[in-house]
Amino acid sequence: MVNRQTTTFLKQRMEEAGIRPVSKFGQNFLIDLNLVNMIADSANLTKQDIAVEVGTGTGSLTGLIAQKAGRVITVEIDQNLSQLAQEELASFDNIIFLQQDALRNKNNLSSLLIETIREEMAGVDGARLKLVANLPYNIATPLITNLLTLDDIVPTSMTVTIQKELADRIVARPGTKDYGALSLWIQAQCSPEIVRIMSPQVFWPRPKVDSAIIHLETDFNKRRRIPDLAYYHRFVRNLFIHRRKLLRGVLVSVFKNELSKQQIDNVLEGLNLTGKLRAEQLAVPVVFELCERFREIQQQEDKAL
Repeated sequence: MVNRQTTTFLKQRMEEAGIRPVSKFGQNFLIDLNLVNMIADSANLTKQDIAVEVGTGTGSLTGLIAQKAGRVITVEIDQNLSQLAQEELASFDNIIFLQQDALRNKNNLSSLLIETIREEMAGVDGARLKLVANLPYNIATPLITNLLTLDDIVPTSMTVTIQKELADRIVARPGTKDYGALSLWIQAQCSPEIVRIMSPQVFWPRPKVDSAIIHLETDFNKRRRIPDLAYYHRFVRNLFIHRRKLLRGVLVSVFKNELSKQQIDNVLEGLNLTGKLRAEQLAVPVVFELCERFREIQQQEDKAL
C-alpha cells in the first residue's frame, strides 16, 4: 500500500471493498507519492518518536510513518476506511488503530486518544510526540490548536497537510490580512514553516482549494514564558473579535465591567501603544507583554477582593 496510492489503485481498492470517499469527513487522498514521502521525511521521525496520525485513510502515509517511528497511533473516523487500512497494514506490529473522531468537541481532544498517547509515551524512555498527517480540512484548526493547550503531551513537532489559506494564517506576519489570533497562538509557541504548496490535482477527489504541507517545530523555551496558556489563548482570540476596531476600543470592550478605562490607558501608555493602533499591527512579543500586563492586573484585583 505504501507505494501504490494512485487514483487507479484507490478507485479499484474501494470498489472491491464497496466503499467510496465521504465528503463530510473531508476525505481527499494524496495521490502524488513523492508528496506522501515528503510529509513523512519532513517529520524527521526516529524510533524514539510516538507518531500520531489523524485521518488514516487507506494507510499509505501510515505505512511510511510506521517504518520510521517507534510507535504510530492512527485515528480514522470512517469505520470502512479504518477496516481497509488495518487489512493493508496487517504486517506492521507498531501501529495502534483508533476508529473514532479525534475530537471530543471543538475545544477538546478525544479522551481515548489522550489516554492512548500517554500510555505509549510512558513506555518509551525519552519519548517524543509528533503529529504527522494528511489532515481532513474540517479538523485541522481545532486539532492543532488543542494539541498546543496540553501540558504533558505537547508534540515536539507537527507536520501536516492543511488548506493553504490556513497555512498562510499560521505563518502570517504583523500588518498582513492573514495575521490574527491563530498566528499569535501558534507563533508564541512554535516555529512554523510552509514546506510545500500543493494544487488540487495531487488529490483524489480534488478539493476546490490549494493545500500546503506545513511543519511546526515547538519551541519549549517560548512555551515556558507563558505562565497561563488558557488566559493567553482567550486574550488573543478576544483581540480579533472586532478586527477593524482600534486597539484601545477592543480592550475597553474585552475588559468591560472588569477594568476601568484608566487602567487600560495606563497599560497602553506603559508599553507605548497609544494612538491609532490595531491589534493586527502588533508583533507576537508585544502582544504577549500586553497580555501579561492585563493578567497581572486582574490577579491583583482578584486578590484584593
